[in-house]
Amino acid sequence: MQKILLICLAGALGTLARYWLSGAVYGIFGRDFPWGTSAVNILGCFLFGLVWVLSEERGILSTQARIVILVGFMGAFTTFSTFIFESAELARSSEWLKMGLNVAAQNVLGFFACYLGFVCGRIV
Repeated sequence: MQKILLICLAGALGTLARYWLSGAVYGIFGRDFPWGTSAVNILGCFLFGLVWVLSEERGILSTQARIVILVGFMGAFTTFSTFIFESAELARSSEWLKMGLNVAAQNVLGFFACYLGFVCGRIV
């Protein structure tokens, strides 16, 4: 139960961090390009990689801390980092076809799913 509560708390912090960071970036660069989302996603990728190495390779973070940070905070901050991490792991394992399919499918299908959501939202 304690782990669940920590994940929830980390998720709340990740949500607030996303809101504040993207808002600050949009305030600086404007909204003519998704600068805020890009900043969150790129920072999220960096943080995911950092936390993973500190936990798995360096042993500085415990498994529980890794789960709380990556599932809770990063899950709310951005899931893009998980997508990139999984794609990078496929590439590291020389699973090039799977990596390419993952990248292509999530981007293409994600675009069309978003568009379908727009269409459905306008119908309702």
